[in-house]
Amino acid sequence: MAKQSQFMASKDRPTKKARVEFLPPKKLQPNAMGHHTLKLVLRHQTSPAPSAKGKEKETTTSSKQKNKGKAREEDPTLPTSFKVVAGSYEKLLYGLDGTITFDEDSKKLQFALKPVFIFPAHVSCIKAVAASPHGGKWLATGSTDEIIKVWDLRRRKEIGGLMHHEEDGTLCLFRARDWAVLRALKGHKGRVNSIAVHPSGKVALSVGKDRALRMWDLMRGKGVASTKLGKEGEIVRWSVDGSKFLVQSGSSMDVYDTNMVLLHTITHPSRIHDVKFCSLIGSEGELLLVAAEDRKLSVYDVPKEGAPTIVAVMTGHQNRYAFPEPVLLNHINNQIRVKAVQTLQVALPEASERTSTTLACTASSDGFINVYDLASVAEKSTTQEKPQEIEPVTSYDSKGTRLTCITMADGDVGDVKAAGDGKRKREEDEEDDDDDDDEIASEMEGEENDEEEEEEEEEDMEAEEESE
Repeated sequence: MAKQSQFMASKDRPTKKARVEFLPPKKLQPNAMGHHTLKLVLRHQTSPAPSAKGKEKETTTSSKQKNKGKAREEDPTLPTSFKVVAGSYEKLLYGLDGTITFDEDSKKLQFALKPVFIFPAHVSCIKAVAASPHGGKWLATGSTDEIIKVWDLRRRKEIGGLMHHEEDGTLCLFRARDWAVLRALKGHKGRVNSIAVHPSGKVALSVGKDRALRMWDLMRGKGVASTKLGKEGEIVRWSVDGSKFLVQSGSSMDVYDTNMVLLHTITHPSRIHDVKFCSLIGSEGELLLVAAEDRKLSVYDVPKEGAPTIVAVMTGHQNRYAFPEPVLLNHINNQIRVKAVQTLQVALPEASERTSTTLACTASSDGFINVYDLASVAEKSTTQEKPQEIEPVTSYDSKGTRLTCITMADGDVGDVKAAGDGKRKREEDEEDDDDDDDEIASEMEGEENDEEEEEEEEEDMEAEEESE
């Protein structure tokens, strides 16, 4: 079975803080902090065995690589370019194309961001954005105008809006093919702040105003467990390998294992706005990226054993405002807030020694979108006492727009030899998504029928007992 595409949203009006995010099927990451949460869930399941034709093609490719001598071990699924979409308080939606080239003279990688669209997408400030993977077919945006809009990112046009949301603590599971509501999950009392989907795609965690942590069975569409945290969780995040998860509140982060045992409590120097686990290419460990009010993106090393520690800080956001220009109070005294962070693995040009890397992209209230190469963290000296300071590899200046949220999506797929091949692959992926959507819908309908049959049997038994 191929990957499965669904859209999961909290049934809260996005009137304050919000975040939407489309998730890649292999590496499911949760959304950012927000009083109202939108989430696209893409379940990754085992694909069928390749056909004889597929095997023959694979063998031919391998022989070609052997004939070349030293061939780079490239991942053909990684994009060679990327897209960045950011929302703002000023209602503007920014779309950027990111490119990666290799400069033969300097022998260095060159990164660039080029704006492709800027327009007012809502009638009020945008609080959440999410782009789907595999070329970024869909874009979802959430705003304080209480509308979730869905866009065709390739054609750059609006598809419609989702209205099935209120501030009643309900989570809604949508089918991305026709945006039908598959299931409404009830359990929270009050707004839902954050949702995190396990990398397996089978379960999800959520936190809300009721100070509860809840677990959901996404295969059956029902709640399975809950516990009180003692404080209001703002963000919940699974690690990349799914062995632990994090709950953030204010400037503190609690790390738990899957048995709900508290492993670590991390106190960050300033209030946190977004966190993101990511894997580091060429390393077994994981990184935790923390966007906060200290104008920096802090990078924590998360080892298999031991406490997380800061190993690097991403700089580049600065206080650009000066009198006599109008200023906001949160920009005075260097109160620049890094509002959101997103990551994406990309393929590098053939001339580069490395085949791939992980990029991190940040949006800040200073109006800058910064892109960082996380390979710089791996190249850090282990004997270095102070956290390494890393500058962005490229930036985009929105000229003072107060950015609130950001997302990244694949551009071109790596090792694409013909545009037709890429188009055919996208069409096959979309067909697989549709088939899987039908399967999960019938699965849920089957469970509902089973429940109805059980209820009917119980009623018949009760009727027989009464007649006797």
